Parts: sequence; structure tokens; C-alpha cells
Amino acid sequence: MPQTPEQNLPRKILIMGAGPAGLTAGYDATVAGWKVTVLERDPEYVGGISRTVRKDGYRFDIGGHRFFSKSAEVTKWWKDRLPNDFIQVRRMSRIYYRGRFFDYPLKPWNALSNLGVFTSLACMGSYAWARLFPKRNEKSLEDWVTNRFGRRLFRIFFKTYTEKVWGIPTSELSADWAAQRIKGLSLTQAVLNAFKGKSPGEGPVIKTLIDTFSYPRLGPGQMWEKAASDITGLGGTIVMGARATRILHAGGRVVSVESVSPDGKARTHEADQFIVSMPLQETVLAFDPPLSPEAVSAAQALRYRDFLTVALVIEGENPFPDNWIYIHEPGVKLGRIQNFRNWSEAMIGRPGTTCLGLEYFCFAGDGLWTASDADLIELGKRELAALGLVKSGRVEGGTVVRVEKAYPMYDPGYLERIAVIRSELERFPNLHVIGRNGMHKYNNQDHSMMTAMLAVRNLEGARYNLWKVNTDAEYHEDGPEEDRSGRRMPERTKA
Repeated sequence: MPQTPEQNLPRKILIMGAGPAGLTAGYDATVAGWKVTVLERDPEYVGGISRTVRKDGYRFDIGGHRFFSKSAEVTKWWKDRLPNDFIQVRRMSRIYYRGRFFDYPLKPWNALSNLGVFTSLACMGSYAWARLFPKRNEKSLEDWVTNRFGRRLFRIFFKTYTEKVWGIPTSELSADWAAQRIKGLSLTQAVLNAFKGKSPGEGPVIKTLIDTFSYPRLGPGQMWEKAASDITGLGGTIVMGARATRILHAGGRVVSVESVSPDGKARTHEADQFIVSMPLQETVLAFDPPLSPEAVSAAQALRYRDFLTVALVIEGENPFPDNWIYIHEPGVKLGRIQNFRNWSEAMIGRPGTTCLGLEYFCFAGDGLWTASDADLIELGKRELAALGLVKSGRVEGGTVVRVEKAYPMYDPGYLERIAVIRSELERFPNLHVIGRNGMHKYNNQDHSMMTAMLAVRNLEGARYNLWKVNTDAEYHEDGPEEDRSGRRMPERTKA
């Protein structure tokens, strides 16, 4: 039977969000023969929080983004985009606490000398007590970490920084987040690694202990700008400055999405399939007609942590050798410092200078978020000087970048809320949520990419459960990339 003209038309897919997940899905779907349109809310940058911002010849990340994966497929995907632009970076990171630097990962003699004999003995006693009498029902991050490190070390090396990042007590953060984020790490393992290193054939190093990593020469944004270029080069479309505001549905299927441009103009996008990587809360609340009251209530209860970077140009010698420093000092608001000269010299706009990214974690609307750029730059200068890292006179200038909903929050009850939302979204077989924000799930960059890859395969007839990407497989960051076996894929769902 001959095909009609409509049957010869390419299948249409609309992707919301041009971060790592959205662009991976966009490229893979374009290669698979789909007519792809990607909507990106930002008017200038692709890459989400993996973008690289450009200012006066300097480049800086929104946070630091290492490129590592146990998945040979993800690694190949990266290398295919930038075959000649990866560099190997030696990792160095430390913790700043009470005026002293602590090596991270742990080096016992460094920690002992900084803490002092009595505090060190108290930490060891606290650790022994936690191992002998652990809390049986681990509900919070505080429970999880204390059971593995002891309460003393928890208070010194986890509590202050974690509460800066999330803005809530560690007793209110879910234990399952800690289990994902620092999976497999214990004090015993850290000490053993510090004393004897890793022997050949001993097995993978815990991801938190990795010593080197790959990095695009011009920052992570170089990767995602190339991915966007590849999509458009193959005939796909990327619409910048397009904020998805309405997801219209009928008969159990999504039929179109309405977006709004910065000038307020609305546009409707029709497609056969829809992939969403924008925040899950926004996805649910955009449905028209609305989803069930239970799903709407669950989405409204989801919480996010917002983020801003104060990027400062420093004149003169490089102030410290670290890629980044965790600031556990309770007397400052600063959470972490990135030194982008130590990530890649190519990101520095002028020889003899350094670009530091000062990271502040906040909630949109609070005092940090609403402060003027000038006030935030002055705050950064004061706090660098107070920490003894950089004298304010060496700061030549700076800029501020704010990011809403940078991190999904993992507070009590979030898993139950996600379960309600998942059940509701499963009513729509042509809607697929992917990525960290899209799934409200702690995904690293390669995890997010894998959800995208599998989502596209599902469009071609596979039945992968995307929600198992970060729980069904071991995840490590060590070893020569060519030797890494592919990370185990989630098993297909049985029909």
C-alpha cells in the first residue's frame, strides 16, 4: 500500500532544555532520523549548569565540571565531539577550616597535625563508638555520615559545608542522597588509600578519591556548544530564549508545548514525542489541563537550591594550587572557590592573572540573591581577604552569574513526592523526563547523558527504565579511559 505524503514526513520530537541531557537526546534523536527542536530558556548559553560563561576574554564554569565516566559509550560520545580538545588535569582540592588547610581526600598526617593530638584522639574515639553502636535506622544525611565517620568528624568536615550548600540542617537531608553522593567511601577506606595508594589489579578507586580527570580545554561549555552545533548541522533546530510555559495534552497524550520568548511573544510547538529536562516542578505545573491535585501538590512541595558565582580576576601570582577549595569556615558565607587557571590556562584572558569563581548557595529572593552585583563583588573580596587567601587590592574586577533551581533538594518526603509525580506522568506515553532537574534526582553529568541516550532508544522500541540509571549500576571515575568497561545499563522492562 503506497504511503501518503504525511506518512513520509519525519517524526517530530520536541526537547525542553539544552543542558547535557537535552543536547545528548537532541543529537542522538537527530542521528536516528527524528526532526528535532530543542527549546532553551537561556537567551545566550547552552549547557545548563555545565555552561562556560565568557566575560572580557575570561571563561569560567558554573561550578567545576570534571569529565569522567565508567561508560565507554559516554566517553566516546564526548571524544567524538571534541577529539583534539581534551586535556588531563591533576586534581588538587582541600578543605579550609579554622584557618588551616586539610588535604582532600584525607591524608592522615596532614589531618592529625592540623587537628592536634587531643582532637584527633577524640575523633578516633567518636569513630570507634559509631562503628560499635551505629544508628540502626538511617533517615538523614547526618545519620548516614555519622555512622561511617563518627560524630566528631561529621561536625568538622561535613556539617558546616553541607548546611551552607543546602540551607537546611543536615538532619533534614535525606540519607539516600549521601549514599549516592559519597557511595562506598568510609574512614577506613580513605585512610588505607592515603597510606598505601591503589595497587595494580586491586579494583576501582572510590570516585571521591580520583586523582586526575579529563577536561575540555575551553571549559565544559565547549562540549555543549559543539553538541548544539552538531544538532543544527544535521538539520535540527535550537530555539534560544524560549521558556516552556504550557504543556497541552488531550486523550492521554501530550500534543504541543507553548513557549514564551524574552519579549513576551508566545509560540506553539507541535510534535509526536516530547523529552523534558527542565525542573520537574515546572514540568508538572505547566500541564494544561492541570494534572491531578495530588501531583500538583507534590510538585509544589519540591524544593530547589539556587546558586550564584562571583567571578573575580586576580592580578599577580596564582594564589593557590588547588582546582577548588571547600570553605568549611563558619564565619563566612562563601561555600567553595574554583581556580580556573588550575583547570585550564586557556580559560584565562590575560597572562599574569587568575580567575577565581566564588560560589554562594542561596534561595532565590534571599539577601544574597537580591544583593547587587557590586555588593556581591565586594563581599567576595572581603571574604577572600578574611580567609587570608587574596588581598583585596589584587582584585582587578569581577562579574556575577545567578542560576535558579541549580540543585534539586533532597529533603524528607521528596521520594514520596517523586513517586506520586512519576505515577501521574506515566499516563502520557509520549512524554519522557530526563536529567538531574528533569527527574529531581542526583545525576552527575554522565548519568544525565545516559538517561537521554536511553530515552531516545525507548523511542525506537526499547523499554529501559530511566529511573534506574543511577541506582542500578556501580559508578567509578578511575582508570585509563580506554580500559573502562561500559557502565551496566539498566535492564529493560519486560513487556
